[in-house]
Amino acid sequence: ASGTMTNVTGLPPAGVVGTAAILGANTFTANQTVSGEFIATSYNETYIAMSANDIDCETGNFFSKTISANTTFTFSNPPASGTAYGFVLQLTVSGTRTVTWPSGVDWAGGTAPDAPASGETDILCFLTHDGGTTWYGFLGGDAVA
Repeated sequence: ASGTMTNVTGLPPAGVVGTAAILGANTFTANQTVSGEFIATSYNETYIAMSANDIDCETGNFFSKTISANTTFTFSNPPASGTAYGFVLQLTVSGTRTVTWPSGVDWAGGTAPDAPASGETDILCFLTHDGGTTWYGFLGGDAVA
């Protein structure tokens, strides 16, 4: 079958090909694949205020962490190789601290940036396309707050 569906409240039945105009708010609980170009008039990322030191890539794309001790971060659950993924970390520090990053992070300029000074916030960005084997890390903003 082919054609255009309108006023759809769920997913189309198997085998239906065409354009779906899904009206209203919808929540998808599994991965969705869009073939062709995806154009959005509005796009939101999930903000995660971290309690642990693991950045779980399946939970969002914008993470926030305040550290008050030397900290080692880990990155888990990146998408499979061939799928690009990136996230932002808003890092605030209390006191003078050392931050250790996963060994797979390749930093712009070859060296990880220093941890923010006490009371400051840095914005760090990370990108991967090979399942998290290599992460490209860079400082997006120094002492932004």
